[in-house]
Amino acid sequence: MSRFTTDLTKRIRRQALRQWRLASHTSLSVSRTWKFLKNPKISKFNHLQDLVTFPHLLILLWVFCLLWGERWVFTTSLQDCKWENWERWPKEATPHHLILIADPQLIDPHSYPERPWILQWLTMLYTDKYIKRSYLSLQKKLQPDTIFFLGDLFDGGREWRSIHDNSIREPLWLSEKRPKKEREYAKMWGKFYGEDYWLHEYDRFGQIFYQIKNIGGSSPGPWQRGKKIVTTLPGNHDLGFGENIKLSIRNRFEAYFGEGNRVDVIANHTFVSVDTVSMSASGSRHDVTKITRPVDEFLATVQDTKRKAVSRELNFIAGVEERIQYAHKVEDLESADFLNSSSHDTNSSHAEFPTILLTHVPLYREPGTPCGPKREHWPPSKSGGKEANRVIPNELNSISISGGYQYQNVLSSEDSVKLISSIGNVKAVFSGDDHDYCEIVHPPDKNNAREITVKSISWAMGVRLPGFHMMSMWNPVDLQGIPQSGPQTNNEAPITMQSNLCLLPDQIGIFIRYLFLLVFTLSSLTIHANLKASSDTANIPIRSYYTVHSNTQRDSRQEIYNSSPSGTSSTYYNGHSNLASRILPTKVMFSSSADKNVTSAYESTQIFPYNHHTNDKISSESNSCIDLEDLRKLDSQNTDPETGLLSAV
Repeated sequence: MSRFTTDLTKRIRRQALRQWRLASHTSLSVSRTWKFLKNPKISKFNHLQDLVTFPHLLILLWVFCLLWGERWVFTTSLQDCKWENWERWPKEATPHHLILIADPQLIDPHSYPERPWILQWLTMLYTDKYIKRSYLSLQKKLQPDTIFFLGDLFDGGREWRSIHDNSIREPLWLSEKRPKKEREYAKMWGKFYGEDYWLHEYDRFGQIFYQIKNIGGSSPGPWQRGKKIVTTLPGNHDLGFGENIKLSIRNRFEAYFGEGNRVDVIANHTFVSVDTVSMSASGSRHDVTKITRPVDEFLATVQDTKRKAVSRELNFIAGVEERIQYAHKVEDLESADFLNSSSHDTNSSHAEFPTILLTHVPLYREPGTPCGPKREHWPPSKSGGKEANRVIPNELNSISISGGYQYQNVLSSEDSVKLISSIGNVKAVFSGDDHDYCEIVHPPDKNNAREITVKSISWAMGVRLPGFHMMSMWNPVDLQGIPQSGPQTNNEAPITMQSNLCLLPDQIGIFIRYLFLLVFTLSSLTIHANLKASSDTANIPIRSYYTVHSNTQRDSRQEIYNSSPSGTSSTYYNGHSNLASRILPTKVMFSSSADKNVTSAYESTQIFPYNHHTNDKISSESNSCIDLEDLRKLDSQNTDPETGLLSAV
């Protein structure tokens, strides 16, 4: 019997050691952990462990990822764009802050006609959300005083039939110019998309940009009478291009957005906006007088218009009341010159502010003129740059000098020179259309003007990192329009404007992160489910209590420990058999004090009641842990007083 007891003691100790290694995942022992958890201050929080599960952690990870990708990233992306991070003005300066936005080009049925409607709808929905979140963050964080749009407000604005169109079919000569894959779609657009749809798109544009225009504040900035958002400049997607422009489409655009040709004086700088998509019709072989007349008349008088605008601004600074002065004469209605019939020019000064040209289509440049390192597509290669005052061509890093149906990448050389010379004193040019950034300096025939092509604000326009351009302007002048101060360059011309490119989040990169997280989630849940299934199988306990007899050593061994040392199988007295067991804390109660040395192996081991068979007395209890002391009390209660052996429970 003593040999059997020693044998059993070794087995129990080995099994207890295995359980100790399995349970000791932390530096605390099981007994210390149990005492810690029994602390009244701690035990009341034990229910929290049910909330901290692996699926809950995955949900928390998804919540964090979605908050970052749908909200936080739009705010954090603008941290480096704050005005104070790149402005370089004197301490006493009060600069005016202006932002240029190019090519929002709201997605519509014209954008991806070959896509299924559900995918097209999702593209429209998510593109609108991206633009609105970017614009909302822009207004809240940067709080610009003025915003100019550089055209292409819509993607298919030129395609949606006007109420004044006589036919839903476009002219044959225009239809033949379309790409073949687009001709069938054009018939559908002409039939189903008209004035009502364009008005719907106009309302959609307003919900994105107009409704939140004052969210950053409604008070005007320095050198300004009031906050401005100027959306009058049209693009080729709004009107068409050149001789292909329909007058009814252009008239509708100008009726809702305003005339594309205009002069604005902002922060003592003169902004001249020109409808260059209409101007580009001048080289046509057809009669395009009706298309080009407005821009030709504007350019013919633009310098006088600039002078009057500057004069009005100086009068405003001086506090002089504006009064429209009419000549005291009678004119014939048919021959009257309404353009010069009145004058606001009560200031005799001929001062001129620095002029900034705004155009949708970039000006002409030599093929291969590199756009610089900030261009996303094909950054400069070793072959690009300057050498001995000569620009080395770089075709990949440049805007292609080409065109096609309803577009032309740059203006013609003649139109570009005409534009600069007609306006005069052009110091900077800002354009759109290309969707990517480009910065060049034009030759002397274009007044050595620096031109910046602004990135599109939409992630659906072929750039991974959309953006917008920021301008900080400070040009203090006296009542005669003479500059008073400002940083000086080598030729002592005052610097009155500084600009900076601001990049927006990579939406495609955000989607890729979502995809990686989805794959990780599915893989983790699969692995977790398999591990849990294995763990559940391993947690099937051995028989809790056994009846110990003293007839023979063989009977005692069979009743006390009826499984092999490896724990591969067990047989129960009540007939249940073939239940696989695992190496777990075994619930054993010993018959006499001779086995006390065996119980020492379990002094620091938790004892779990067996709860597998409903006919067991102990199975009605919960699966909570019981202490070893409680087990000893149960031992004494179930010991036969005559034999000293443990009776069956």
